Amino acid sequence: MGNSHSMILDLKGITKKFPGVVALENVDFNLKKGEVHVLIGENGAGKSTLIKIISGAYRKDEGKITIDGKEMEIHNPRHAMEIGIATVYQEFNLIPYLSVAENIFLGRQPLKRGPLRTIDKPGMNREADKLLKSLEIEIDPKLVVYKLGVAQKQMVEIAKAFSVKSKICIFDEPTAALTPNEIQELFKLIQRLKSGGVGIIYISHRLEEVFKIGTRITVLRNGRYVGTKSIDEVNTDDLVEMMIGRKVEETRLDRGRKLGPEALRVENLCGERFKDVSLSLREGEIVGLAGLVGSGRTEVLRAIFGADHINGGTILLKGERVKFHEPRQALKRKIALLPEDRKIDGLVMCRSVEENIILSSLNSVCTAGILKKMKIFKKVKEFVDKLAIKTPGQKQLVMYLSGGNQQKVIIARWLCAECEVLMFDEPTRGIDVGTKQEVHNLMRDLAKQGAALLVVSSEIPELMRICDRIYVMHEGNISAEFPTENLTSDMILNAAFGRTVNGV
Repeated sequence: MGNSHSMILDLKGITKKFPGVVALENVDFNLKKGEVHVLIGENGAGKSTLIKIISGAYRKDEGKITIDGKEMEIHNPRHAMEIGIATVYQEFNLIPYLSVAENIFLGRQPLKRGPLRTIDKPGMNREADKLLKSLEIEIDPKLVVYKLGVAQKQMVEIAKAFSVKSKICIFDEPTAALTPNEIQELFKLIQRLKSGGVGIIYISHRLEEVFKIGTRITVLRNGRYVGTKSIDEVNTDDLVEMMIGRKVEETRLDRGRKLGPEALRVENLCGERFKDVSLSLREGEIVGLAGLVGSGRTEVLRAIFGADHINGGTILLKGERVKFHEPRQALKRKIALLPEDRKIDGLVMCRSVEENIILSSLNSVCTAGILKKMKIFKKVKEFVDKLAIKTPGQKQLVMYLSGGNQQKVIIARWLCAECEVLMFDEPTRGIDVGTKQEVHNLMRDLAKQGAALLVVSSEIPELMRICDRIYVMHEGNISAEFPTENLTSDMILNAAFGRTVNGV
């Protein structure tokens, strides 16, 4: 790797302010050639802001940026690309109806010679094929992007980033939607880039990943620089402490809750992606739903909530048969769904914290059909305080909140609507350790107050910590049910892969 110690990027005293918020204050960060420098911190710590300054999406207010020993300003994303900085974002920036090759060379397609200067498609496909092969990515450049899976789209994003000979590559939460096998592929690709001398900045919430892939780690907290450590001088607990400023007590949540009567039961439920699903939950109980991505977990929750069509089976709410044709009917009966994709299905991003929280309980703040401002303010304040939602004020637009705080806004909405059966789909995806613990505590408090919770999560340790029982799905069916006493993650994985184990 030769001069792997040469510094290719050095940030000193970076400060960035937004109205009412100091997003970064006097932050230092540097990157060497051929290393993976991991950037971690809670939601709202300033990671995304720092990345956006490096990638040209934001301009810094103070501080200096040095690239390859030269001090410079990064004017915009295009300029960043020209000087060799590539970013692979968590949300893809691909155009679904163009081919892989067209996406890679978008805006700089190779042209044919001659007076017409039309796009040289065969040439572009050849170039794309060469690039994909050099990165050892097996995708046909002529394929239309919408036909690709999540992992493949990500590989195309990476190829696009490297079509401009990048020397710095930023990965923002790259594994959030990938399966374990796909993550392995991604890590192999990152190793190859690293060996080629590319400097990589890697953001992740999954701390176990950090140790597999990282060289050094920098921690940010509340917009400030906490410290930089070499990967071999810290463990997970040290990092968590640096991130949240205190030790986290990872205790198993208490099981000493009193369970009430049955709140919800589904029998032989059939839908688009699942069949003959039967499960039940009692008041005060937290029940998990495990399984691989695509096993039908999300679809079961959506069907119960009336968001998807049911082909057969029955739903019993407190012993009474119900069928919801739309979510509004479920909500009337005090059933809530916290969706997997909070940005698309959960929140109105261009509306305020206040409007998002009160959305499902407008009747309670109306008098003779007129909304009462003071009533709304008081009610929303109660939940902003109760859930410790970090926001400059109730009028702040939800899109400016960090992921963890956005999640809390949805929980606040359902609490405000006094829901009794709460279904959580991936409640802590993309949320940092400290907020994760807060969300778990919230769920436990809800159960203590008699709510019934059904929780889908891809993180098996999370389910084992918070649930009383866990159902496992495999290819659209329930393949096992376990009490969480003496349960191991292997037992859940076996059931998720459809291998028979001594389940119930």
